[in-house]
Order: sequence, then structure tokens, then C-alpha cells
Amino acid sequence: MRFLRVTQLLSLLFLLSAFNTRLTLSTLAASEPLAEVNGIAITSEEVDKPLAPQLNKLEEQIYNLKRQRIDALINERLLAEEAKKRSISVPALMDAEVTSKVGLVTEQEIENFYQANKARYPGEESAAREQIRSFLQNQKLQARREAFLQSLRAGAKVVVNLKPPAVQRVEVKTDGAAFKGPAKAPVTMVEFTDFHCPFCKRALSTIAEIEAKYSDKVKIVFRDFPIDQLHPQARRGHEAARCANEQGKFWAYHDLLYENAPKTGLEDLKAYAKLAGLNLQSFETCFTAGKYKAAVEKDLEEGRRLGVTGTPAFFINGRLVSGAQPLDAFVRVIDDELGRLK
Repeated sequence: MRFLRVTQLLSLLFLLSAFNTRLTLSTLAASEPLAEVNGIAITSEEVDKPLAPQLNKLEEQIYNLKRQRIDALINERLLAEEAKKRSISVPALMDAEVTSKVGLVTEQEIENFYQANKARYPGEESAAREQIRSFLQNQKLQARREAFLQSLRAGAKVVVNLKPPAVQRVEVKTDGAAFKGPAKAPVTMVEFTDFHCPFCKRALSTIAEIEAKYSDKVKIVFRDFPIDQLHPQARRGHEAARCANEQGKFWAYHDLLYENAPKTGLEDLKAYAKLAGLNLQSFETCFTAGKYKAAVEKDLEEGRRLGVTGTPAFFINGRLVSGAQPLDAFVRVIDDELGRLK
């Protein structure tokens, strides 16, 4: 017994020694210069500090990719187990629990949506209504599918051990920017966007879903980030949208710019102003005078300061979500922020 105690003690001392050795080596490696120029060191701090925003962004992207894959595998496994219990296939299960339980979109629902978003559908009304029908039906199916998956998760023991990276926040200015949602919402989502960016246009449906899901909890703020190298005419649209904002029509004009991109000639911009119900003379005076050139440039400078290199780029309470991510990526961050407030 005594021999056993001595052996255990020696083992413990060996493990502590090995741990301290690794710690010392790690500390030494961190203190070693990454490069030298004529004997003058370039330290890891000099490299890492200015790269922090980009490195944090990469960590978030890696985490989001892994988490999306984990969630997909969890859902697949839960569906397969439930289908096996019922002795049916997964498609049959989805038909029974999702498709059959979602009612058809009503004409009144289409009418309400059309009237609220008329500026986004400048073409033929009948075609617009069919687009809206398809969009609303898909929304209903998606909502029912999510509810069913949540019910399966609630009845199962699901443990996710993947650790998220440490929360990194930056201060994002929103003074004077166009926004929708409650002014004092607990979560503020700032989007840096480019009216001619196809990925920004793709993100519109996700933003609409966020609005529907978190109506009184999220404020969505618009910031200009036209990328001249890729979209040399986009900046004109951003300046015009600010002129529309003067007349309280920013979001209607915003939707028309996306719908008709990349058409931003003066006559195009005036046509959108008319469709959005603007005073045309005031709009044209504002735009031709270049009233908001400096303001758009200021947004670009702010975006660059925050490390924005492409669009769309979102900051949710100062936390970066880069690119046209799926809804789940936004939901995780928003839910986490709401949970922290509790």
C-alpha cells in the first residue's frame, strides 16, 4: 500500500513537471520574435494586434461552419430516429408533421404583404402576387419544420460540446443612420451593404425573416458601403437613398434600388423616386447637389475602421457576422445576446 502511494506521488510529480515544461515552452515560443530585421525583432504582438479583427472574423466563420454542420447532423439523426419509431421514411414523416399541417397562404395574407411592400414589386401586379404567395408559403413551411425539429430536440438529450470563440465586440456608430424596428430594442443589428452586391440582395430575405421572428427585439440599421472597385455606379444609389431618407421614404427607395440593380442612371433614380412617392423636385435638387457624398464616404471610412472588407457585413450588438449567412447563424447570435440580457 505504501509502495502504491509512493508510485502515485511520483506519477503526479511527473505529470506536474510535464505540464510546467509545456507551459514554459509555450511561453518561450510566444516571446520569441517571429522575424528579425538587422537584429531588430518583429514580435507576435506586433503581428497579432492589428490583425485582431480579421483573425476574430476567421474564428467566427470556422465556428459557424462547424456549428451549422453539427446542427444539420443533429436534425438528421433526430428525424431518422423518429421515423424509425413510427416505421416510416423520413420524407413520409416530414409530410405528416410539416406539409400536411401547414395551411395554404390566404389571399388576404398576400394582399396585406403586397400593400406593405408595394415598392419592392414595381412590375406586373399578378406576377408580384405569385412571388409573394411562394415566399409566404415557404415561410410557413420553414416555420413549421423548425417547430417540429424543436419539439424533437426538447424530447431528446442533445449536448453540443463545441465551444464558441470568445465574444469580440466593437463599437459601431449608428447616429443619423436609417433604421427600422424599435429605437430602444435590446439588440441592434447594423448592416454595411452595397446596393449592387448580389450577396446583399440575397440577404434581404434573411433580414425579413429576422424582422418577423424578433419584431420588437431587434433594431436593423443601414450603413453605406459601396465598393467602387466592384460596383462603380453603386455609390450613386447610396447618395440617392439618403435623399429619399430626407422625405421619410428610405426603405421604399432601398427596396427599389435592390430590385432594379445595377440601374442607377439619373433617370432611373428619378423613376424610383416617383415610384416611392417622393417629391421629385426636392429629390433631384438633393441628388444633383451631391448633398450626401461626404456622408456616404464617412460610412465607408467607419466600415474600414471596423475591418469590413466585403458586403454584406453585420454587427449584432457589436459582434461581427460576415457575409450572407443562413438564418441560423443570426439566430444563434441574437438569441445569445437576448440570453445575456436576462
